[in-house]
Amino acid sequence: MFLIQSQRHLFDVPDEIAYFNCAYNSPQLNESRNRLYLGVLEKSHPWQRTPRSFFDDAETIRQLSSAIFGGDADRYAIIPAASYGLSTAARVIEPELSSGDKILVMAEEFPSNVLPWKRTSHETNALLNTVPIPKDGNWTQAILDNIDTNTKVVAISTCHWTNGAFVDLLPISKACRQISAILVVDATQTLGAMPFSMDQIQPDFLVAAGYKWLLCPYGFSLLYVSERWCNSRPLEETWLARNNAEDFAALVKYSETYLPGARRFDVGEKCKSTILPGAIAALEQIKTWGVENISSSLFSINAQIATYLERLGFVLPSETQRCPHMFGAVLPHACSANLVGELREKNIYISQRGDALRFAPHLHINSHDINRLLEEISDCIE
Repeated sequence: MFLIQSQRHLFDVPDEIAYFNCAYNSPQLNESRNRLYLGVLEKSHPWQRTPRSFFDDAETIRQLSSAIFGGDADRYAIIPAASYGLSTAARVIEPELSSGDKILVMAEEFPSNVLPWKRTSHETNALLNTVPIPKDGNWTQAILDNIDTNTKVVAISTCHWTNGAFVDLLPISKACRQISAILVVDATQTLGAMPFSMDQIQPDFLVAAGYKWLLCPYGFSLLYVSERWCNSRPLEETWLARNNAEDFAALVKYSETYLPGARRFDVGEKCKSTILPGAIAALEQIKTWGVENISSSLFSINAQIATYLERLGFVLPSETQRCPHMFGAVLPHACSANLVGELREKNIYISQRGDALRFAPHLHINSHDINRLLEEISDCIE
């Protein structure tokens, strides 16, 4: 594990922009942009596409995802959004639930990981159990304290999206297995920026939107499905998921057999040449950097920011309850500054979610960005 120096040359971020808002939307790698452009050009020459063109990029993504995050490559599905993956999971799980069963979610969770479960709760009369915000900031213990023998589904994130509060999935996964509860994980705000082991956590389902820490184009996301559920009904019936899909002449002979693994859960038109090449470039770069190295490098940046904010009187979670790549900070009690807006006027970008100002850098950040951020924050609250 080592600290990666600023990789700004790999991104199209102008010198005057200090962007600390990757939890909202990451900047795109130049190489992703270049491959996306080539993909657009390919659509102008459709005669050059072969049946294999409809499958190869997706298979490359499965292999890269397995190499980076673990798990069997066949268990990865290509989806357009985290909400698609979570709706897929909810649809698969719904027949397993009955009246009185509990579905556990986190308070103030992102809507994509609540709305499908509200529908499932309505359809099955299962109870939606919302874990309240822990006063001590310890989401892990709060979640464990709410798991009981009636809990059938634990649908949680790898950190809280509003402020990067850490959730330790290892003890939660063990608790789920002890009572045969189904673990559904939304890893959108950590996958690619914080170490994660599919083999250790063993989620039943895991989703991650691609446009944040995976550095992928908007419209690309990942779904991981454990072996237990791979024979389940998918959200849609795409012909590309059937075993005769490569034989275009035989498509009128409708196959009843799905392709192996999680491919049945792929979105239709997953072969979109304008998106997947850009995702491949991003995943290749993440693999080259190494997630542990990315994580330690972003922690180093955030440690500088956090230390300075604490000196100014901001309220931060303890370091043990923060993720390395993003964190939330609450303004000093007497301060009423519109910090997000005032910083934006200086071309410095952070976000606010709930009462927390959210700091989420990536490897495009350099020391000049950090110095500008801290100086302007100091000026704004004085």
